[in-house]
Amino acid sequence: MHQALYRKYRPRTFDDVCGEDHVTSVLKYEARESRFSHAYLFCGPRGTGKTTCAKILAKALNCESPIDGDPCGKCFACTSIDEGRATDVLEMDAASNNGVDYIRDIRDEVNYTPSSLKKRVYIIDEVHMLSVSAFNALLKTLEEPPEHVVFILATTEFHKLPATIVSRCQRFDFRRIKADVIADRLMYIAKAEGLVLDENAAKTIAKQAQGGMRDAISLFELCSAGGHDVTPEHVSEVLGLTGIEILYKTAVAVAKNDAGAMFKIISTVDSSSKDISVYWSELIGFWRDMLVIKYLSEGDRADYLDLTEPEMRLLADASRRFTAETLTHHFELLDEALREMTRLPQTKRLISELTLIKMSDNSLDTTTSSLLARISELEEKVSLLESSPRASAPAKTVEAPVEISKKADKQASEIQKTPVEETKSAEPAPEKSMNPVDLSDVAERISEKNPSVSGFLIECDCFSDEGGNEILIKVPNNFAKMMLSTESAMQSMQSAFRMCGITQPGAVITVEVGEVAKKKPAIDELEEF
Repeated sequence: MHQALYRKYRPRTFDDVCGEDHVTSVLKYEARESRFSHAYLFCGPRGTGKTTCAKILAKALNCESPIDGDPCGKCFACTSIDEGRATDVLEMDAASNNGVDYIRDIRDEVNYTPSSLKKRVYIIDEVHMLSVSAFNALLKTLEEPPEHVVFILATTEFHKLPATIVSRCQRFDFRRIKADVIADRLMYIAKAEGLVLDENAAKTIAKQAQGGMRDAISLFELCSAGGHDVTPEHVSEVLGLTGIEILYKTAVAVAKNDAGAMFKIISTVDSSSKDISVYWSELIGFWRDMLVIKYLSEGDRADYLDLTEPEMRLLADASRRFTAETLTHHFELLDEALREMTRLPQTKRLISELTLIKMSDNSLDTTTSSLLARISELEEKVSLLESSPRASAPAKTVEAPVEISKKADKQASEIQKTPVEETKSAEPAPEKSMNPVDLSDVAERISEKNPSVSGFLIECDCFSDEGGNEILIKVPNNFAKMMLSTESAMQSMQSAFRMCGITQPGAVITVEVGEVAKKKPAIDELEEF
């Protein structure tokens, strides 16, 4: 007879429980020292091990040959509890048995000694579902039960329990299990079952489980049904996920106000097997991750983002296109749209399209958050305008190619005489420690004011000293050097570097020709990975 994987691989000892060391270490100590409480309260989200730990504790209470606090798993007490035939260990689901009559039966039974084990254990799951009368009937028995009786209460909604019940129990809070811990457990199960599970697929399943081990194992069993190799693509297909590529393309389309791309993305999602609501929930998560990128340093992000390195680079590339104020405004629009989709599911496509249009153009909204987003964008543009030349040269008619060549040569010779170039041509200073700098954000900030400079800049390599006082830009050829050495380009870059927090005011920017690594779009890196 087939047994579900989450039941087949349910932990049998405290050491086997994953991700709840703060609970199992205390329970194991109590079992080793025989210092058990008369009542326990296990709180936490579903699938985090509450019922599992309750059964292990029941075995530890009755085990004939415990091993360092863990049940041996071989004696009569352990085997009978594992097989579900121990009459002295009673499991009750309060969701269906929530009346006062059931509690009165328990109150009458506790006076009788166990029939075959050392302790009689009552495991009451979803205890918050008990009625007020049932809680009142349980109070006195829970406070002073006979020595041979132990109560273990489990709940997913701690706030619904009366304080009088909580104060009579030893409380343990179960936490959502980390994604990497869940992924490791899935890899272990796959190996034991002889199934092929890709590491990235395991991480995707773990992320979708939202901290629940049981949910993760159930999703893995679903994805592996039929003997399929469990790959990231197969997981996305089975679970109806859209994938980070579509989320990234959506963010880029919103940033560029590309209505055609936005309508095409929604059409693709709507015509596929994926549900727009699922895509929208993932989009909200993607926007949340972009805010994490905005506010946390690179070293702290890994604790809050369950992403691979290529996915992290993709997320960083998307986040640089928005200000924090804009992302906050988008959150309000995304959240409101999700509520509307829940209320009117037949209009999901229309709601999603209109919301993306509103996100791409802040002028369509007059809320406070929208105005703040527009102000932040204006501040950036004003800062760039202040650093650019006050007057621009008048437009000139197109001349013959020979004349253009002569003018370019003349301009290059004049640039070499400027003080900026004289500084560059001076004897090189002693070698300093220079760190690589990502120019994506800098190029994005000056793209509207000076698109030609932005285009050259994105293809260059950049390095900065530790204090942010010197910037070295390596360009692939002399023409790029000439374009980035103009007064307009220099002032735009000075302002953009300061706004990105890369340099200090008055930093020296040096442009030189050198070997430049070939750049790849973030989406290409993810596909190659």
